[in-house]
Formats: sequence, C-alpha cells, structure tokens
Amino acid sequence: MLPRAVPILARFTMKAETMPGRGPVLSTADLLRSLLLFALLITAAGEAVAQAPASAPNPADPRVGLKAGWKDPGEAILNLEHVAHVPRPEGFYDPSDPGNFGFMNSDLAFKDDFVFVGNFSGVQVWDISDATNPKLRLALVCPGGQGDVSVHGNLLFMSVEEMRGRLDCGSEGVIDTVSAERFRGVRIFDISDIDHPKQVAAVQTCRGSHTHTLVPDPNDDEHVYIYVSGTSQVRPDAELEGCSALPPDVDPQTSLFRIEVIKVPLAAPHQARIVNMPRIFADPATGNIAGLWAGGDHGEGTQQTYVTNQCHDITVYPEIGLAAGACSGNGILLDISDPENPKRIDEVIDPNFAYWHSATFSNDGTKVLFSDEWGGGVAPRCRETDRPEWGADAIFTLEDRKLRHAGYYKIPAPQTDEENCVAHNGSLIPVPGRDIMVQAWYQGGISVFDFTDPENPVEIAYFDRGPMDASRLTMGGYWSAYWYNGYIYASEIGRGLDVFALTPSEHLSQAEIDAAKLVRFDEANLQNQTKLVWPASFEVARAYLDQLKRTNGIRPDLATRVDTELQRAQRLAAETRKEAAADRLTGMAEQVEDDARAPGQYGDEDGLLRLASSLQDLAATLR
Repeated sequence: MLPRAVPILARFTMKAETMPGRGPVLSTADLLRSLLLFALLITAAGEAVAQAPASAPNPADPRVGLKAGWKDPGEAILNLEHVAHVPRPEGFYDPSDPGNFGFMNSDLAFKDDFVFVGNFSGVQVWDISDATNPKLRLALVCPGGQGDVSVHGNLLFMSVEEMRGRLDCGSEGVIDTVSAERFRGVRIFDISDIDHPKQVAAVQTCRGSHTHTLVPDPNDDEHVYIYVSGTSQVRPDAELEGCSALPPDVDPQTSLFRIEVIKVPLAAPHQARIVNMPRIFADPATGNIAGLWAGGDHGEGTQQTYVTNQCHDITVYPEIGLAAGACSGNGILLDISDPENPKRIDEVIDPNFAYWHSATFSNDGTKVLFSDEWGGGVAPRCRETDRPEWGADAIFTLEDRKLRHAGYYKIPAPQTDEENCVAHNGSLIPVPGRDIMVQAWYQGGISVFDFTDPENPVEIAYFDRGPMDASRLTMGGYWSAYWYNGYIYASEIGRGLDVFALTPSEHLSQAEIDAAKLVRFDEANLQNQTKLVWPASFEVARAYLDQLKRTNGIRPDLATRVDTELQRAQRLAAETRKEAAADRLTGMAEQVEDDARAPGQYGDEDGLLRLASSLQDLAATLR
C-alpha cells in the first residue's frame, strides 16, 4: 500500500496516536517519513488525470449506487454465495475511526484448518474447519505496520516496517530516533502450540519489511528462504550497522536498489540470517546498480512512474524456477533455480503503470499478470473518469523467458470518490484448462475473471459493498482475496473476514467448480505459487467437456456420446465393475483423440486432447 498525499495520511493517523490504553499505536510523523516520497509521486500522477477519458460505464451494473455504511452497507453479488462474515476482533479496530491505519486488516496465509489474517496491529488466527462459521482461535497483538504473514510447518513469518515496531511486540512504540528496542524486518514465531506462539527470531533489515515472500528450495528440505521487500525509509547506521540512504553514485553500498534474502534453518529457526542482498536492478553492461526505470513519466498522456529502487511484491514459482517481481517502476523476471542467488533475466515497462505492485503466474507458466497500485491504495481510482488501463492488471505472455504485453483487466463497475479502489492481491482459482483469478480491489470489492485469452479477459463473478462513509473517503475494502480448499477467503480492511463459494453460471459450470475443489493444500502462501495438479476424476473430465461445449469446440453429437459414456462409466464404477468402466472410457478417449487429429478437424484441438487425456487417466485409475 502506498499513500496518496500527506493530508490524507495525516487524517487517517491522527486518532491512532492518542487511543486510550494503547499507547502510540501509529505515529503520524513515522508513517509520513516512511512513505513521503511515494505520497508526492502518487499525488502528482493521480490528480493530474482526474478527468482522463474512460470507457463507458454500465449504468445497469448493480454495483453502482450501493448504500454507504461501515456495518450496514448495500451489497451486490453475482455468481458467488456469501457464506460467512466475521468482524475484526477487539484490539484490532478503532471504534471511533473504522479506517484507522493502525488497525487495518492486511494479507492472508493458510495452514490446515486455519487462516492467518495479518493486521497493522498484529495477527489473527481463525479456525475455518467449518468455512461457513469461522471461529477466532488467536488474537496476537504485535504492532509494526502491514503485518504481512506467511506460514510454513510450525513457523509463522510476519513483516514489520514501521518505526514503532518493537523487538518485544509492545504496543507503546519507540520514541527515540535511534533505539536498541526498535524492530524492523521479519519476525519468526514458533506456532507448534497455536494458542501460545513464541517469537524465536527477529531478523533486522535496513528498510524494514513491507512484504516478504516465502521461498522453498526444491532441492533442500532443511531450509526455506525469505525474500524481503523493503519500501520504507532507511534507518540510520547508528541503529543498524551498514544501513545507508545515500544514492548509489555517492555510496555504492547503499541500502536502496536491492532486496534481502534470509535463510531459515527449519530445525533451528533462531539461526535465521541474511545471506544475500542481491542487486537485481543492476545494468548488466555497466554494473550500475540503478539500472532500471529512473522515475518520471513516459511521455505525454502517460503515468508518472516511481523509480525502480525496490520491489513491492515478489511472487515465486519454484517448480518452474522463476519469480516475477513487481518492482515499483518495472515488472521483472527472475531465475530462482538457486533461491539464495536470484538473477534478473528480463524486465518490462508499462507507460500506464504508476507503481508495479504484485504478480501472478498462470499455472502453466505461460502468462504473468502484474497489478498497478495507482494512488497507493488510499485513493479512488475506479471512477468513471479514470482510465481503464490505469490502476489495472497488465497481462503478459511468457515465452523463452521473455515477457510480452498482451492485455489489461480492470473491474468494469465505476466506483465513487468515497471509495479507495485499485488492483490489489489475488490468486488463481484451480479450474482445469482455464486461467481464472479472484482478486481484491479495495472498496471496488472482489472480482473473479478469466484471462485464458490474455487479450480479452472476462469478468465472471463479483461481490461489492457500498462505501464505508457516504461523505468522505474512509479506508476500507478488500486487501486480499484468495482461493483455498474450495472457498474464497477475503481480508476486508475495515470490516473483517469474508468467505465466498462459487456458484454455476453461463461462465462456469458446476463440474468446473467441483473439479477446482479437488485441489487441496496443507498450507498456502499465495506469493509462493505451487503447481496445481488435478486428480483423475469424473469431475475433471466433465469440466473439460463443459468447456468444449461452451466454446463450440466439440461436435454436438460427440459431446452427447462423451456425456452418456461418462454417466455409464460412473455407474459401472459405483457397482464395482471398474474394468468395464475403464474400457468404456478408453474407447471414448480414442474417439475424442481421433476427432482432434482428423484432417480438417472440427473444434478445439488442444481442448479435445485435454479431454481425451483426462478420460485415459481416469480409465487407468479404475483398472
């Protein structure tokens, strides 16, 4: 999150300084110092285009004109079921100011039947063994800003950025400019006893940790790595030796223009330490560590884009050895085959982007979606007058480890001046054969969209609430929206945690939803993407068949035969006549493959081959 302007930040943080019984929860001066450069940039970029041309809104969209309110707003929903809502617990909100920066819900992580909800004041752990009725298991007060979380085994990692962060998790803050009590970096907790977490390590960094990424090594199960993205001010050398805020031409060892890599021994997490500070923005020809975008606009009618001296988020995909970095002024591609030593292999610029914020790979690794946090998350950037390519997602294809721009996606329903709105955090939904994503848009709600065709992404579901306040912009909306084991979990900054289920529509069949539910995880940190793999099943085969029928990619008579044979095979399997069921599926697979391979074949060859393969796989499991 980046601030839009100094006056807005002052308004949001004033009350946080004087909350009774809580001490200096969030210092106005602290936050302003940390993010002033961002504020100036976003102000210049955003206000200059308040009347920029935009695509025509849809006045019939139910999201337009929703009633405002913190606890009783109007709601609009399409192709989703809202199965649960729980508000922020005591100690994690300011009842006098629901938009108080010091208590905002932030990112999510998952382990077993728990969802970990980060918060600027600490972390909440909710039991989701019954997703329709989440129960608060733990509320850990540990202020420090952002509170991004990841979980691995019995370890919980938390980002700490603000100057108020303390080594002991105390809420009284830190007053001195230089202090041995201050903590800014990544905390590590032992959560083997989920009700009594113990901090076992606190790795200090020069700029703190705005976000972090958990990076497993496929070749080493005894360690994990943490990529630290620091975006705040550099602390003085007197507080942490080696820190420098000087430009690289003055100090080649500057703390700018780098990330930190922390190595964590899983058997001894207290020994976690920084093992590398790679200069991933360097010019390979000259060695200049400030080798990417220098800041500024890209010409008339383009965005003011922040200088690339940091990453906001890095998404890793260890199974393909790549990471995508959303790095302020650039999107970058990293080779992480050696996770301790990430190497940049490509970079892109988009004149429509103000601040590269986050990234998501398609499951097959052939696409990368980057988001632009124009306005820093605190500004209304989804209005009728806002350009649809600004504050949006940019979708790139990836071939031979090179990125090529293909298209954009932005929510189609215009929001109001009272709603902070821009692209934010999301994840893939595991529908086989398609690239479908759920994404948070702050007070623009959540949106589910298909980007299988990267040039023509299509929205297929949404949920939205009215503004937090009808008369002024009050911070709120969704920080993250992620799929986990059959449900969508969404972290709402001001209102709490929401849970959704997909419902069938003309865009998504019940079989596709059922197939997605077959993909299960023991834990999930969505900036660490893992390859989605579907078990051989009748649901997956039907999902592929439904997709072919939807796009006219299969002859109607063949589609009818496949559907009939699937029903017969499933009945035979239920009667324990598995060999007979397998024979029918194998025969049907051969017919589908013949259609795919026939000269002048009818329909979608790739889709037909996926269906044939799924039928063969299902037959093999029955034999």
